[in-house]
Amino acid sequence: RAVLEESGGGSVQAGGSLRLSCAVSEFTFALACLGWFRQAPGKEREGVATIYTGDGNTYYSESVKDRFTISRDSATGTVYLQMTSLKPEDAAMYYCAGRFVPGGYCPLERDKYNYWGQGTQVTVSS
Repeated sequence: RAVLEESGGGSVQAGGSLRLSCAVSEFTFALACLGWFRQAPGKEREGVATIYTGDGNTYYSESVKDRFTISRDSATGTVYLQMTSLKPEDAAMYYCAGRFVPGGYCPLERDKYNYWGQGTQVTVSS
């Protein structure tokens, strides 16, 4: 299995919901930070939400705060991104990412993460 494997993407109308999943391997089970990033065509990859596996603290970008929720199943290590009130501007390829560096804070900057999944596509129609 890949170290991080996303699923759950698809097409939805504006205002709808989707839940993304990120399955982790034995190797990545102990990652300190896991997060979701997204990249739309012609745009930079941006951080959406991250979670510190030590205490469950979560961090969100302003654009998704109050609409998206990141969570983690501590038994399986799977990380979820529940997306609600989706907007056309949320359409992008969504990537799961992780890093081993501990510290209690999980940044939203993509260059802080060195483990990545292949991505899952989210399409939002207006």
